[in-house]
Amino acid sequence: MIAIKLAFRNLLGAGLRTWLNVSVLSFAFVLIIFYNGMIDGWNRQARNDTRDWEIGQGQFWHPDYDRYDPYTIKESHSQLSDEINILIKENKLTPILITQATIYPQGRMQGIILKGIDPKQKILKLPSSYLENVQDEYSAIIGKRMAESTKLKVGDNVLVRWRDKNGTFDARDIKIAAIFNCDVPSVDNGQMYISLNVLQKMMNLENEATLLVAGKDYSGGKLENWEFKNQEFLLEDFNKLIQAKKAGGVIIQGLLLIIALLAIFDTQVLSIFRRQKEIGTYIALGMTRLQVVGIFTVEGGAHSILAALLGAAYGIPLFMYFNTVGISFGAPDMGLTIAKTIYPYYSIKLIITSIILVVLSATIVSYLPARKISKMNPTDALRGKLQ
Repeated sequence: MIAIKLAFRNLLGAGLRTWLNVSVLSFAFVLIIFYNGMIDGWNRQARNDTRDWEIGQGQFWHPDYDRYDPYTIKESHSQLSDEINILIKENKLTPILITQATIYPQGRMQGIILKGIDPKQKILKLPSSYLENVQDEYSAIIGKRMAESTKLKVGDNVLVRWRDKNGTFDARDIKIAAIFNCDVPSVDNGQMYISLNVLQKMMNLENEATLLVAGKDYSGGKLENWEFKNQEFLLEDFNKLIQAKKAGGVIIQGLLLIIALLAIFDTQVLSIFRRQKEIGTYIALGMTRLQVVGIFTVEGGAHSILAALLGAAYGIPLFMYFNTVGISFGAPDMGLTIAKTIYPYYSIKLIITSIILVVLSATIVSYLPARKISKMNPTDALRGKLQ
C-alpha cells in the first residue's frame, strides 16, 4: 500500500513528463482497441451477410462439386429424394442448380454462372420472389455489380447460351426482372439467377440440384449422397483474411506501443539516476531493497493505469460515435465481403485483453531499470554516487 501511495505521489509530482508518457501510452491503448474493434465489426458483418445471402446454416454439396473448379460443375448434380423434397416444402432446405453459361450483352460475350433457385425460398435474402408469377418464365435477377459490368437494366433482354446434360447447345433471350444490391461479391459477380424449375427444364435435369442450403430450422443429420459443409468450412478463406489483417495491424500497434514503453523506460532510468539520495533514504529508514524496487516498478506501471483512465475519457465517446454512425468505405468493390459502412464491435474480451497487455508491458518495462536499485550501496546512494 505504501508503494502504491508513493508511486502515485511521485508520478503526479513529476507533472508534464508524466502526462506526456501517459498521453502516448493512452493513444496506443485506444488505437489497439479501435483497430481490433473495426476488424471484429467487419468480421461479424461479413459473416452475417455471407450466411444470409449465400451459405445459410451450412450447405450440402454433391460429392463431385468443387467451388474452385468450374470443370466439376457439369457432373455435379443429383436427384432430390422424397425426404429432401419434404424438407424443401417445410422451408428447411433450398436447392440450387448450377451450370456455366455465356451471355451476349450489347453484342459482347461474357461467361457467367447460371443458378436456378426456388422463387418461394425464404432461407436466403436473395429476392427470388421476383421470379414468381412473371409474365415471361425466362426471367432472371442479377446483382448490382453484374448489372454495372454488363450494362443491363430491369426490363432488358439478354441472349443466354448454355449446354444441357447431353452437351447440346441451346440459347434464348432472358429478361432481367430485378437488380438487387448485395455486399457479398460471390453472390453478385458473374452470377445470374433464374427459377429452379426453368433451369431444370433447360438442362433436362428434372428434380435435380447441385447443392442444398440449410435453413436455421434444419436440425436433421446427414443426407445420403450429399456432403455437408458447415459455416466454418465455407468461411475458411475469409477467416484467413481476417487473421492476416489482424497480424498486419499487430505490427503497427506494436511499434506504437514500443515507442510509448520506451518513453517510460527512459523516464525510469532518469528517475533512478536523479533520485539516488531518495533511494538511499528509503533503505536507511528500514525498507528492503525489494520494497524500493517495488515502489519504482509500481510507479512505472501506474503510467498504464493513468493511460487507461485518460484513454477511456476520450476513447469511450469516440467509440460510441463510430458505433452509431459507422466507418464509411464508400462503395468498395475489392472482391471481398465488405459493407459500405462498417460498425465496429468492441467485445469485453477485447477491452480486458488490451488493458492487461498495456499494464503488463508497462510494469515489465518499469521493472527492468529498477533492478539496479538492488545492487546499490545505501551509503553511496545517500551521497548521490553512482556504482
